[in-house]
Amino acid sequence: MCMKFLVLNLKTYAESSGKNLTPLIKAAEAAAAAAPGVEVIVCPQQPQLSESSMRTSLAVFAQACDAASGGRGTGSVIAPELRAIDCKGTLLNHSERKVPLDVAKKVCVEAKAANLRVVACADSVAEGVALAGLGPWAVAVEPPELIGSGKSVSKEQPGVVREAVAKIKAANPKVLVFVGAGVSNQQDALAAVRLGADGVLLSSAFVRAAEPRAVAEAIALGLEG
Repeated sequence: MCMKFLVLNLKTYAESSGKNLTPLIKAAEAAAAAAPGVEVIVCPQQPQLSESSMRTSLAVFAQACDAASGGRGTGSVIAPELRAIDCKGTLLNHSERKVPLDVAKKVCVEAKAANLRVVACADSVAEGVALAGLGPWAVAVEPPELIGSGKSVSKEQPGVVREAVAKIKAANPKVLVFVGAGVSNQQDALAAVRLGADGVLLSSAFVRAAEPRAVAEAIALGLEG
């Protein structure tokens, strides 16, 4: 079985801030242990990246990276520094932090030079195809109307998932295709895999859950099929 991927975007919720980070990391680790065929990736808040990289053996990704290579760029989060603190990758173009395509291209170039994996987020199949042409590690398609809705794209819009997999793979056969928006349980993850997705991206369903460990484990097991 090919490796599947579970990307946990912790965003900037109170539930993922400060000391609340620790139980979420442990929950993610439990999910990875429960499903050996799934790589679990955590995306903490930017100030938590170094601490997280030292604390866990899971891959730690930044929530964003800027199109800068160093020097003049006050406040920028740059790819070489992310790698220096042992981050393994970054999200790019999330719906809450959109960037123009030319900026996304620069980030992909800088990230590749720093040996970082890029998960480029798209709000449509067309945008996903365009981003795939930039050479990211993965493209995650998230219809914006379903984000945080509890209604999974794999169940509400299965045609979008099939189309995303077909067209993005055609544009770049090397890129992985993830789906997100509303993914919240084992059946959502299983449906995504059966539609051809390589993994899922989720946030609030995990971060704000009464039992984050149970949610993460269930979704990881769903990805294993």
